[in-house]
Amino acid sequence: MPLSPTQTRELLEQLGHRPRKQLGQNFLIDGNIVRKSLELAGVSEGDHVVEIGPGLGTLTQALHDAGAIVHAVEFDPTLGAHIERLSENLPNLHLVKGDALDFPLGDLPEEISDYKIVANLPYAISTPWMASVLESRLPSVMTLMLQKEAAQRYAAKAGTKQFGAISIFLHAAFDVLPGHDVSGSCFYPKPDVGSTLLHLRRKAEPFRFSPESIQLIREIFQQRRKQISSLLRKAKNETASRWLAKLEQAGIAPNARPEQIDTESWIALEKV
Repeated sequence: MPLSPTQTRELLEQLGHRPRKQLGQNFLIDGNIVRKSLELAGVSEGDHVVEIGPGLGTLTQALHDAGAIVHAVEFDPTLGAHIERLSENLPNLHLVKGDALDFPLGDLPEEISDYKIVANLPYAISTPWMASVLESRLPSVMTLMLQKEAAQRYAAKAGTKQFGAISIFLHAAFDVLPGHDVSGSCFYPKPDVGSTLLHLRRKAEPFRFSPESIQLIREIFQQRRKQISSLLRKAKNETASRWLAKLEQAGIAPNARPEQIDTESWIALEKV
C-alpha cells in the first residue's frame, strides 16, 4: 500500500529531503491509482518494466510485488540512495542513479524487446524523454502519470492547438487510449496543476519516421500556422524537396498548415 500523507512526510523528514518542485517531486499516496496503473499496463509475473523517477518507491514496490523485473531510474541522489536501500529486499529491482534523459530505459538489457513502461513521469523531462523512447526499442505498453498539459499534447488530434510534432510521432507508433484525470489530492505535496493517467499501446505495425524527417517535422511545427509548401521550400534540404514534390500524391493540400495535417497524412508523405 502507498504511504499515507503523514507517513510520506515522516519518511521525507527521516531522509532530510524537501520535495523539489522543479523535478516534479509529487509523491503518489493513493492506492487506487497505483492499482489502476498496474491494471492498465497488464503487469504480470516476469514482465520487464521500466520506471522513471521511483521517488519513495510506492509504485516500485507494487510492480515488484506483482512479479515484475523493475528497471528504475532516479535522478535525485537522496531518493536514489533510499531506493538503493529498498532494493536490498527487492531482488528483481535494478536501479540506475542518473538522468532519465541519459538512461531512458534504465539498465534494460539490449536483448529485451518485450517490455513495458509504468511511471509517474516528471513534467520537465516528459517530451524529450518520450522522444528518446520513440527512437529506441518501443515498449508494448506505456502507462504514464503526466501533468494534464503533457497528456493533452500526447493525445492531441490534428486541428487542435495541442497537436504538434510529438503527437505525430506518438500516434504513428501507439494507440493512445482514454486517460483518467487524477486529483491533486492523490499526491503529496499536492501539485498546482492537474494530472492524467495515460495508457498507450503499441500498434500491431508501428511506424517510425527517419531521423531526417523527425528533425524536419520539428522545424516545421515551429511555424505551425504557415502553409506547408512554403515551409518545405524554406527548409532547403533533400527531405523537404522530396516532400514538396509529393504533397498532392500524399493527399496534402499545398496550402494546408502543419497543425491541420493528420498523422496518417504525415506517414503517407514519408512513404511516397
